[in-house]
Amino acid sequence: MSKNDTTSPSASFSGKNVKYRGVRQRRSSGKWVSEIREPKSPNRIWLGSFATPEMAAVAYDVAALALKGGDAELNFPDTASSLPIPASNAPRDIQAAAAYEQPLIGGGAFVDEDMIFDMPNVLANMAEGMLLSPPRLDFVSEEMETGNSVDHSDLWNY
Repeated sequence: MSKNDTTSPSASFSGKNVKYRGVRQRRSSGKWVSEIREPKSPNRIWLGSFATPEMAAVAYDVAALALKGGDAELNFPDTASSLPIPASNAPRDIQAAAAYEQPLIGGGAFVDEDMIFDMPNVLANMAEGMLLSPPRLDFVSEEMETGNSVDHSDLWNY
């Protein structure tokens, strides 16, 4: 299939050469990831990581329909009517709809750990957390408020 064929995805089913719109394989983990560019914007919406390229392609289709409507070029146009519709066009709503449970071959459902742990933002959140001061342990004020002497040596005797 040629790159310009928009009726179905360009796919070569010889292992890693499967190609769908908005889908790529991570070299480090081998997972298939999906993202979509917001219309008329350089921003991208992270849709998650998936066990198969087809699952990532379906997530892209959900987002494409939400952002571009009927003009969207889909990986699987025949399944458009069965896809979930996001509550709004906000990135979080699109991500939630794209992460809906897709059945796997052989039963079960794929759980997107990257979406659960907010992997695209986890490093930024960790760095921000490192900038916070630890909570103060102010034992003196406790003794002053109650008038009782508190023996803190028992805290470490377990």
